[in-house]
Amino acid sequence: MRVRVNGEYLDTNVDSIWKLRDECGYPSENTVVIKNGYQTSEDVELTEGDIVSFIKKGVMPDEKQLAELMRARHTPGVYDAVKDARVVIAGLGGLGSNIAIMLARMGVGHLHLIDFDTVDASNLNRQQYYIRHLGMYKTDAMKELLGEINPFIEVATDCVKITEENVLSLVENADVVCEAFDNPAAKAMLTEAVLTRTDKVLVAGSGMAGIDSSNTIKTKKVMNRFYMCGDGVTGAGDGIGLMAPRVTVCAAHEANMIIRIICGMENV
Repeated sequence: MRVRVNGEYLDTNVDSIWKLRDECGYPSENTVVIKNGYQTSEDVELTEGDIVSFIKKGVMPDEKQLAELMRARHTPGVYDAVKDARVVIAGLGGLGSNIAIMLARMGVGHLHLIDFDTVDASNLNRQQYYIRHLGMYKTDAMKELLGEINPFIEVATDCVKITEENVLSLVENADVVCEAFDNPAAKAMLTEAVLTRTDKVLVAGSGMAGIDSSNTIKTKKVMNRFYMCGDGVTGAGDGIGLMAPRVTVCAAHEANMIIRIICGMENV
């Protein structure tokens, strides 16, 4: 029978996944076995057309093997849709830093990160940075982190403040623009520019402060090409802080909506 193993087609006479693992030379005690997207620890039957990944524990696979692994682990068709997508993330704070990492883990092939700020200690309660990043530009720190997650995606950075003068040039190559600012004026400027001066899809966030119920955070289609994530109400203020759990829930809504748009599922 013919099966696909780590991205290559293979003709084999064996009838089980463990026999195939042994035939391919992978050690039984140190190999993750994935068959048709599901990790298995049992010796299941092998059938014509199965897609199999063998990954040695503790070893980084090469680009082709990683792509095949992600293709196997994702919902069918998702990886192939996202690997060529281009997403701009405007702002790398509590929302943007989390969104960038989620999209990198999904295998989004081209990420354009924009921020002008540096990492400081007040960011560590909710943003995806570490002590070693203190004082670094957020664009440099996040590019470093994404390289440790998936070194095969393209990460472009602009360490600049987005203004009415440069916004169009910064987003011109994007399929989706992700708004992740913490400044209301900057949010309004970017939203107006993207929706009235481009044909890009915009995903934004509003209302994720405090420790109110996570269930109040929603994704809403505001209008054509514009999606808003959050509760739309709860902003940071006196006695209401920004903390990792609720900020991350909102970031996950934005990241998931971006993936849905890329996969053509925004109206499903």
